[in-house]
Amino acid sequence: MCPPSQLTSTSGPAPSSRVYNENVPQSPVSQAAFDHASSILAPSILSHSMRVYLYAKALAEHSGSIYATNLTKHDLLFTACLFHDIGTTDEYDGSQRFEVEGGDAAVKHLSRFDISEMDKHDVWTAIACHTSPQIAERIGELSKLVRVAVITDFGLKSSAWDVLVPLREQLEKELARAEIEKVLGDVVVEQAKRRPEKAPMASWPGVMYKAHLVEPEWSGVNKMF
Repeated sequence: MCPPSQLTSTSGPAPSSRVYNENVPQSPVSQAAFDHASSILAPSILSHSMRVYLYAKALAEHSGSIYATNLTKHDLLFTACLFHDIGTTDEYDGSQRFEVEGGDAAVKHLSRFDISEMDKHDVWTAIACHTSPQIAERIGELSKLVRVAVITDFGLKSSAWDVLVPLREQLEKELARAEIEKVLGDVVVEQAKRRPEKAPMASWPGVMYKAHLVEPEWSGVNKMF
């Protein structure tokens, strides 16, 4: 596997290819998902997505989830984690909020393989709902795994905190945070500035866009991140 071409960008330091070689599942579905995501995601968002996967994997293994024990289901977990922020890229900067664009991108990817419609829908739901607290945790098992992993990476406690927090030091050493909060927040707001319809009022992009409009000169991490 070749290192992602974008890893030389200024959006963060480049993890070694060893980190990816050791952690990306070797199945065709997951390899293709990584190859695509790593070619277009900002480096800090790619590292975040990999940390999310590793948190979700650890939680699935801890709970004995089918997403850990079944290869096909594990491909779904990996794809959902790697694509959960892919809607922030120029390639998937459509008219819908970035979470929905990411879900659609994942379904398009999985449609290249022998994946059932139900499984594709579960991946779509996990991505589309990952910024929706109290909904993602209950709408499905895959959605819960992705949501808990995402909030863990941003330092928010959940019922799985004690299981996952011991991983943080090592993961952040190998996959540096690289100002992920600012990078991710800024790109979501920039998309909303170009297309306000991507930031509905009651959505996570919407509240961040509103914070930007209230204080456009602010240069730090979005205050509603």
